Amino acid sequence: MSDGLNSINQWLQDTIFKPLEDKKMPVMEHLVELQARLTRTVIVTALVFVGTFFYADTLVKWIRIPLQNMFVPGSLSWVPTDLPTVPFVFLAPAEALWQNVKVAGLFAIVIATPYILIEIWQFVVPGLHAQERRFVGPFVILSALAFYAGVGFSFFFVLPFALNFLVSYGVNAGFIPQLSIAQYVGFALWFLMVFGFIFEVPLAITLMAKLGWVDAPFLKRYRKWALLGSFIVAAILTPTPDPFNQCLMALPMYIFYEVGIVSAGFFNKKKADEPVTAVAPSAAAAGGPKAMSPAMSGSSGGDYVGVPTGSPRR
Repeated sequence: MSDGLNSINQWLQDTIFKPLEDKKMPVMEHLVELQARLTRTVIVTALVFVGTFFYADTLVKWIRIPLQNMFVPGSLSWVPTDLPTVPFVFLAPAEALWQNVKVAGLFAIVIATPYILIEIWQFVVPGLHAQERRFVGPFVILSALAFYAGVGFSFFFVLPFALNFLVSYGVNAGFIPQLSIAQYVGFALWFLMVFGFIFEVPLAITLMAKLGWVDAPFLKRYRKWALLGSFIVAAILTPTPDPFNQCLMALPMYIFYEVGIVSAGFFNKKKADEPVTAVAPSAAAAGGPKAMSPAMSGSSGGDYVGVPTGSPRR
């Protein structure tokens, strides 16, 4: 029995664990490093959370701005709408406190994101090649900037438009607006987060094109399905079942799909051009003078000078 267990352990060590280990750092040291970095990340995020929770009431007031105001890009200011004053109520004893904790936690993660990305980068970068480092670094930075851009676009433009439409629709129908603080905060935070991820669509398509999973002709063939999928995903992610908010999410998602097609075409074209510059010298070296193209071997109109291999002509 013991011999069988020893053989199984030896097989696991030789087949599974040894391939995972590199010459520089074993697997257990990787796990210890990961644990240390996760611990530092949690501690930093918790410290930032203490500060954001201290200003949680102010953050909630900022989240309430899009409810009864519209942002004017020309003057960079908020203008009140025609909506009546909408009071906020809480329906459970701990509802107001929980919303402050939720808002403070989300803002703490957003503020601590640069440090989190630095820890992830320092953990991953030793295992990457130089070419992969040149690509992964800018990609991570652009992903973070795209997410922040999506959140800002939703806060200043999409969220006020959606809230004004929904509340004014209920007021015109004869209802008195009273919003639960939990329902409103959940609606606003979900809207902001979803639009942050929608702005990641072009980068995700670019990454798949860079890895060779998709290309521009493939994406063009599935445009109709992408449009249908955008509305299906928007229907799932929309916090309300109305088609208005569904269109607000689906249309930008499809527009970014088209942007991803352009980006995928650029990277596929660049990838297709690379073998052309790499094959010609190798073919000339492998085949000798006979493998040279006429433009390179011809003496008229070309600047190429071949390497002499035999005795000079007399």
